[in-house]
Parts: sequence; structure tokens; C-alpha cells
Amino acid sequence: MTTTPAKLLGLADRLGTIAPGKIANLTVTRGDLFSEKGRVVEVWVDGNRYETHGDESALKGKWSVHWDSHPDHALVVNVDKDTTVKLVVEGDTLVARQVLYDGDRLRFAVQRGSQPVENFDLWLRDDVVRGQLSEPAQAGHHDVLGVRMSDDDNKRGDRKRAADIVTPVVMGETEAWRMSPPAQPSTVLVRNATVWTAGPRGTLQNADVLIKSGKIVAVGKGLTAPASALVVDGTGKHVAPGIIDEHSHAAIVGNVNECTNSVTCEVRIQDVVNSESENIYRQLAGGTTIMHLLHGSCNAIGGQCAVIKNKWGAAPDELLFGAAAPTVKFALGENPKRSNFEIPGMPNRYPATRAGVEQVIRDAFLKAQDYKAAQADWKAGRKKLPPRRDLQLDALAEILDGKRLVHCHSYRQDEILMLMRLAESFGFRINTFTHVLEGYKVADELATHGASALGFTDWWAYKFEVYDAIPYNGYLMWDRGVNTGFNSDDPELARRLNTEAAKAVKYGGVPTEEAIKFVTLNPAKSLKIDDRVGSLEVGKDADFSIWSGSPLSPYSTCEQTWIEGRKYFDRAADLAGRGALAKERDDLIAAVRAAKKGPDDGKLASGGRWPPRYLEDGDLSGSD
Repeated sequence: MTTTPAKLLGLADRLGTIAPGKIANLTVTRGDLFSEKGRVVEVWVDGNRYETHGDESALKGKWSVHWDSHPDHALVVNVDKDTTVKLVVEGDTLVARQVLYDGDRLRFAVQRGSQPVENFDLWLRDDVVRGQLSEPAQAGHHDVLGVRMSDDDNKRGDRKRAADIVTPVVMGETEAWRMSPPAQPSTVLVRNATVWTAGPRGTLQNADVLIKSGKIVAVGKGLTAPASALVVDGTGKHVAPGIIDEHSHAAIVGNVNECTNSVTCEVRIQDVVNSESENIYRQLAGGTTIMHLLHGSCNAIGGQCAVIKNKWGAAPDELLFGAAAPTVKFALGENPKRSNFEIPGMPNRYPATRAGVEQVIRDAFLKAQDYKAAQADWKAGRKKLPPRRDLQLDALAEILDGKRLVHCHSYRQDEILMLMRLAESFGFRINTFTHVLEGYKVADELATHGASALGFTDWWAYKFEVYDAIPYNGYLMWDRGVNTGFNSDDPELARRLNTEAAKAVKYGGVPTEEAIKFVTLNPAKSLKIDDRVGSLEVGKDADFSIWSGSPLSPYSTCEQTWIEGRKYFDRAADLAGRGALAKERDDLIAAVRAAKKGPDDGKLASGGRWPPRYLEDGDLSGSD
């Protein structure tokens, strides 16, 4: 049906089967495609998804809905043709109230007897109902999951719950341990641990952390929690804030360098976040909870960046951290002035000197000023037509207005000074200099300007412009009052940023309670999210990690990582699941071999290596 036509057309190498490197033309069905009741729900053409709901609303029908992975927390939602919502709970039928119904989204309230009102907000995605249940009386919320009930389910009286039907999903191209979406207990108490608050209270011995609805509500000794709370024994363990990587290129689909122009701030990382990148899971294993995903550095003014929380298993838009201020990537030095010579086949591109880089940036902001003036004239009625919309100039105007923050790839002191002076001449400030390996030479100027400095510790001599890098750079900037920290620029280093923070102690003697901030609170400050994350303080998100020993010790291991009160990584569960995963892999390989029909089936392209396109969809091309 598919392979034969592809062969006849001479396109079997591109079409006809689902395989790495082939065009993503797919059909997604509910039930057997060739059965009378089979239904096509999605068609994918060239990787673009098209849903086929037709005139009938996809939400109509019966759904088995559950939450908190608990078999008793379930109900049957029946949406009829008149969009009346009826609920079946333990055999009783209830009519929902306050129903808001719009295509693929459904909201309603229900009250079971004298119990508090429950508010449901559900939407359809990939033929599965997802959403949230909020309980205002308890100030809590739960993730909801539901699947459609077939006629056979109704006849048997077998209301299959989503927990019984939805299986774990392999995320990414490697076999990291698979885990179901974590539930969010209404209350969590981590008891009797060494708590590194990274806040004014410093490090607390034999202390507790109390969490409700994803927020920290108390930190101290002898805290109490309801009997229903999840209690985590922290005896002998250390609890630290989630690590924040201010400079990352992980979890991005494709190459992050758009080298065709010197100014490309119209492009957006948030459009290409790869939620299936195995690096998300690996970095959770190192206590990293937040990544700032940046464009590459071959442009003087690069693309718009994205801040994500490492919620392993969530969709791309659910990873985005909406509380973070919009940011953009700038770059100075060898990369933007020589990037056109480093890529074979790429035509020559201005600039080719450091002076040219400065002029590109200045010209861009002059154009943005003219653009803003033209908009002001139109709004004031001085012009009849508005200026033509320009997404690049929109982003630059946001920088001028202080609405978009600049994070700049930098090394040399002269260029750092140049960009600060250029920004001041246009009335804004550079928010953060990354790498900033000669920052120690201009530490006072950085502090006066108000810029953060997030860089490396002991990386040096990997290219000419970093020959003056010293490991005491972080200490010297911190000592002069600069908001200082360390970042990765590398998916592997991002799993060990805790030991990078420890190097601030080794090189300069930064106190341990300040050193932990180099990878937690200080990056949060640079991203303007320190009111939400970065330290373990009342009112902040419950993003934290549990370590076997001091988080600054290379001998400690991260045992658990939590984001907003949910456990996204558990080392013990990871180890326990590897045997089953290995068996499944072996079984799948055996099944493929048994089904092989020809001598060439199953061989990889390019002489045993994955096709280039397969590699480009990963994170292999992302560093500076």
C-alpha cells in the first residue's frame, strides 16, 4: 500500500516506510485503520501535523478521566451533541455546572455532595484529554489525564482509566530511563537535611523544607505537615536549590547558528525547543532545573533566547518558563567577525573585523530608533500609514525600551568596554556578559554598569582571544561587587555545574555559602527570575535537588531533582529500571531481526552511520 508505490516511483529511499532519514509523512488513527470503526485523527505531511476532526467536535463522546495516578480519583465525562456535560462518579450521574465549551477545550465545575467544588480545565491533544483540576478550598491543583471510551468499554462496564492505558514514552533518541509524568503531591515535607538555602539564612543543619502546591511555604526545624503529606527523609542528605544554567545550547532542534546575516534577532529559540532531547534528563541527573537556551555566536546580534524548566516528558510549550524576561543573544570577537570564513561554502559576509562588529551593532540600533520614531508619528496622527512591520526591528526596539535583555558572548576587555559604552549611548544596559574571560580586568566597570558576569572557571587557551583567561576570574569579579556565576555552554558540563561552583572556593576562597549561588541565585538574578527561583525561600518555586553529600563536593551524587514540587529525577528509580529497559531493547532488536526479509534490510545508511539529517536533529551542533 505504501512501499510498492514508493518503489515504482523510485522514491523508496525517501518515502513508503517510517525510518530515520525519511520524509515524515504519517497517518495517525484511533483503532485499526482498516476496521469499520477505525478513524483517521491526524495526517502528517513533511513533518507538519494536520488534524482531521471534521465538523463534529473531537471532544464529544465519553472519556475516562483520572488524576494523581490514583485509581479512586476517576470519573467518566460524557459530552453529548448539545454540549451538555454529564459526569459519572462511582455509579452516580452528576450534571456539570459553569460549562465553557470551545472545540478542543472544555471547562466545568462539579460538586459531589458536601465536598468542595472542583474546577476542571481540559483540552484535547493527540487524541488524549489533558488538563488540570483545581480545588480552591484546598488551594491545590492536580494534573488530569483522560482517554476516550469505546462502545465495547461501555458494554462491558469496563471504564478503562487513563492510568491503565497511557504508557510511558521514550523521550529522545537514546534510552534514558523512562518515567511517567510525575504527580504533584499537595504537600511535601523534606525532613532533617542540611539545607543550602542560598538565601539570607545561609546553610541550615538538621532542617526541614515544607512545600505546598509546588511552592515553598516554610524552611526551618521541626516543621509539621498533614498526615496525607509526602515525607522525604533527608537524614544525612543535603538539599540545594535547583541549578540554573544561564548559557546552554541543549534541547534545541537543529543547528543554533543562523549565519546568513550579521543581525538575526527576528529568529526565536522558543520555536525550536526539543522536549525530547536526552540532555534534559541527563541534566536533571546533575541537579539542573532551568536552562537558558541561546542562539549561536556567529552573529553580532543573534536570535531571541528561551528559558525552560527541565520538566522531562512535557511538551515544548510546557517547558517554557513564562516568568522569565525576554532575552536576546549578542556576540563579540572572533566568532561574529570570522564565522563566514569558518563555514565551507558560506559566502563572505560583513563584518570581518572587531571594529566592523561594533558598527553592525550601532547601525542596527540607529535603524531601530528610526523605526520607533516612525511608529510614534503614525500613532500621533502625523503619518497616515504605519511603518511596515519588521520583526527584527521589533526585537531591537524592545531592547531600547528595556523590555528585552541582552546576553552577550564576550572575551576581551576592550570589547566588553566597547559594548557597555555603546549601550549607554543608546540609553540601555547590557544585562549579562557570558564567558567574559577577561572580566577581571574590567570588574569595576562591570559593577558600575550593572551587568552580570556568567562565565567559565578554568577553560582557557582554546582559541587566541582567551589566552589571558585565569581561574581567579570569577572570584575577582565577585569581590568587586559584580553579580557573578558560572555557566556551561556544553550539555555535558551542564550535568556538573555543582563542581564548577566549587572551583570558586578553590580559586579565590569564595565562602561555600556564596559559591553555591554561582550556579543558583546569581544566574537567577541575571535572568531576572530570582523572585521565583534560585534559593530555598518562602514563596518561591519548589525547585531543588537532594544530594548524598555537599553539593560542592565532586564525590557527591544527585539523588533526586524536583521542579515545582514534582520529582522529575530519582536516581534509585533510574537504576532499578535499567534492567527492564535493556530487556525491552533486546526484545525489539530480536523482533526486527526475525522480521528481516532481505540481505540489506536493517542496515544503516552511509556505511553503518546514521544519515546526516538524523544527527542534525540532535544537540551536536550547539556550542559556541
